[in-house]
This record gives sequence, C-alpha cells and structure tokens, in this order.
Amino acid sequence: MTILVSACLLGLCCRYDGASKPCPAVIEAARKHALIPVCPEIYGGLPTPRPPAERQGDRIVARDGRDVTAEYERGARETLRLARLLGARHAILKEKSPSCGYGRVYDGTFTGALTDGNGLTAQYLQGAGLELHGETQAAAWLRSLESDE
Repeated sequence: MTILVSACLLGLCCRYDGASKPCPAVIEAARKHALIPVCPEIYGGLPTPRPPAERQGDRIVARDGRDVTAEYERGARETLRLARLLGARHAILKEKSPSCGYGRVYDGTFTGALTDGNGLTAQYLQGAGLELHGETQAAAWLRSLESDE
C-alpha cells in the first residue's frame, strides 16, 4: 500500500523548530508499505527552522504576525499532487499541525489550546478522498491492515 506520511514522523528534522517527532509505528510500517514522506511547509517554500504558525480561520499566521497562508496553500497543493501522482489513498499525518493536523489543531492564539478542525493539507487531502490518520491512530490502523491480510 502507498501511504503519505508526515516526514517528521519518520524522524526527518523538518518541523518548525528543526526537530522531528519519530513515531515507532510509522517507522515500522516502512517494512511493509511504500511510505511517501511529505512536509507541506517545506514544499510551500518555508525554511527549517521557521516561526511556529497556527490556523486563524481560513488563514495561517506565524507567531510573529506574518500571514503564511500562501505558502501553506502551495505546500498543500504540492502534497496533493504527489498523492495523486503516486496513487496514495491514505495518509498518516502529524496531529495538531496547521498543515497536517487532522481532527484537532491549535486554535490560533499560540497558547497551546486546541480546537476542532484540520490543517490545510489535511483539508486538501480529505477533500480529494484520501483516508487520513493521526499518529496516535496509526498503530491501531496499521495493525488492522495486517489482520485484513
């Protein structure tokens, strides 16, 4: 199976703070599935590291007040283009992110508070019919794939 994966979950240092968030279940999945690492923020032209950003309605705003919506939109489009090109129908995404977050994202106040919603890339991918999973769901979902085999 071909699965898009937030690159930071594979241990790549591409997060806003220059770090990664390796997820053992996702890394293990590389033994059985074709994983496509993606970082929409980098695809959108943002550097690593970069100021943290959060969704504020339809916009993405960096902590320093700069509107980075255009970069996030570009990255979301490029990620969707890659999913279509490689035939990915599933994605495992970094939770809470303004691009990859699925189900809950930071609320735009930079206080650590969460709100219901999706990051911009998750929104694009879901709109195109991909099945999305956050990293906390990944292990259970991947195990269910094995039991279906």
